[in-house]
Amino acid sequence: MAQLDIKQRQAGDVTILDLDGEVRIGDSSTALRSAIRNLVAGGNQKLLLNLKGVRYIDSSGIGELIANYTTVGRGGGQLKLLNLTEKVQDLLVITKLLTVFDVYDNEADALSSFK
Repeated sequence: MAQLDIKQRQAGDVTILDLDGEVRIGDSSTALRSAIRNLVAGGNQKLLLNLKGVRYIDSSGIGELIANYTTVGRGGGQLKLLNLTEKVQDLLVITKLLTVFDVYDNEADALSSFK
């Protein structure tokens, strides 16, 4: 069973979700969806997903990233990605999704991009 640990922290008005584990079909995708939808429902407009600890994303996980990006955008918010691992970055390049998401290697740059 794929495990995904999600830790939430605040940096000003930006909510950062530190992800550790795998984003794949099942509980981990559901956990990510729930976490993001709860934040959006609570009025959080600026979300940053720190993927530094994500070792694997399957097609369901990619679908979940896209769905969450759309959900946040529809609510007038922004969803950005931080610290992609080489595997995850390669996957986003292959699927041409790297051009869809705002991606950052540095947390300070990512946070300042929300201004």
